[in-house]
Amino acid sequence: MDSTPFRQSPEVTRCEGGLARVSRAGLTLLVAALVALFLLFVTLPVASLFLRISPEAFLRSLAEPVVLDALSLSLATATLSTAIVVVFGTPLALVNARHDYPGRAIVDTLTDLPIVLPPAVAGIALLMAFGRRGVVGQYLDHVGINTAFTTVAVILAQVFVASPFYIRQARASFEAVDRLYEDAARTLGASPMTVALRVTIPLAWGGLISGAILSFARALGEFGATIMFAGNFQGRTQTMPLAIYTTMQGDLDAAISLAIILVAISFGVIASVKIMTRRSF
Repeated sequence: MDSTPFRQSPEVTRCEGGLARVSRAGLTLLVAALVALFLLFVTLPVASLFLRISPEAFLRSLAEPVVLDALSLSLATATLSTAIVVVFGTPLALVNARHDYPGRAIVDTLTDLPIVLPPAVAGIALLMAFGRRGVVGQYLDHVGINTAFTTVAVILAQVFVASPFYIRQARASFEAVDRLYEDAARTLGASPMTVALRVTIPLAWGGLISGAILSFARALGEFGATIMFAGNFQGRTQTMPLAIYTTMQGDLDAAISLAIILVAISFGVIASVKIMTRRSF
């Protein structure tokens, strides 16, 4: 029996190598085509906003009262709601990142719930809680406090839908902080509050800023919960997304101008988050 190992002829080897190169080239072309189609699908609608309106019409629309009112209200309410989320969300994120207590999984689930909750459901839930006949609102109404269909309702809706974006990012940032630094501070006599303020939060600062920026962007773009709980009143509850919905029916240039502003803010948010994420690592 011949024990000489089987060897392929050079022609067969070259043929198989050619087929492999053709297969790789075909796969590369397929992936490139899929990527190009997806990028086209994402960028074409955004680019169409800029192509649909002239610079003159854009600047003219910025002077419209509905645009100015919506822009100023959105920036003010989103800023305030983000501040509220940071103040109340930071301790919660720190506790959940550093302590294991009974019911923590439930707290995490409830914290993340607004992310998956449909905006309309969030709006009607807020209305049933804080409306004039709501679970809490009925008692507030007895002392003359009414939150539904006011600017306060806008802020409450934004806080409700935007808080998970900050809390999730903050929790992840705190978990990424090496406990060695915290333990060293404790051995030097630092109190838990001092450790949090002087060690943990500064080390997680980049992630906290990223989470706050994401929360601001989510609050700025909120629509469903706001229109259900706060209504759509110009100068009082009509934020930019609501103004786009309203002006689409009569002033398309104003709607496109507001949309372009939101696109620019969204792009700035993404760029800021990427910069802060790189710095945090």
